[in-house]
Amino acid sequence: MPGVQLTWLGHSSFRVDTPGGKRLYLDPWLSNPSFPEGEPEPERVDVIAITHGHGDHVGEALDLGKRFSPKLVAIYELASWLEAQGFPNASELGMNKGGTVEAEGLRFSMTQALHSAGFLGEGPPIYLGDAAGYVIEFENGTKVYFSGDTAAFTDMQIIGKHLEPDVAVLPIGDHFTMGPRQAAVALELLGVQRCVPCHYGTFPLLKGTPDELREHAPGVEVLSPAPGETIDV
Repeated sequence: MPGVQLTWLGHSSFRVDTPGGKRLYLDPWLSNPSFPEGEPEPERVDVIAITHGHGDHVGEALDLGKRFSPKLVAIYELASWLEAQGFPNASELGMNKGGTVEAEGLRFSMTQALHSAGFLGEGPPIYLGDAAGYVIEFENGTKVYFSGDTAAFTDMQIIGKHLEPDVAVLPIGDHFTMGPRQAAVALELLGVQRCVPCHYGTFPLLKGTPDELREHAPGVEVLSPAPGETIDV
């Protein structure tokens, strides 16, 4: 069975082609400033997973939902809001932290994240649930931790011990999330030896770099694809 093909689409957006032939979009902000020019228009979407209700993570999820009717994995309040906006059956798998759901042969375990969750649209703020992360188990048994926007927190030890991710996808930009030094602490807590950094370089405020992460986490393999580049994790 082939591996997990992870394509960074800039910021915190990823396209994942799974060993079983499914296509997952995670935090699909496909209009972000770092979105790769050569990335084709989505031709199919089997699953969308969203970590929290900020616009730079929800992105084009609603449009993709209306076009492709994929399964949606998100915290319940955000899933319900997207369904009310026209995303078909978005609340079907609406979940919360500590829970695990299956979608198209993939297992999503929702984890804690230390971050705000925000609101979308015009008018008064709308509560869209807490920020979260996921450990996703793919068809070949590979487990990838997508932390979402977060600071380091000690319960990452629980994620590492009980969900056992093989690789961690962590934000390193600083300012709105942890920077490289905190991300190195997160990797130590998780006990993970492979990391894909994200949420950096999109705007001048997001100053953290993969090289700084390598400096602070010398024992970790830091995989830093360019936007549009695909790596096998």
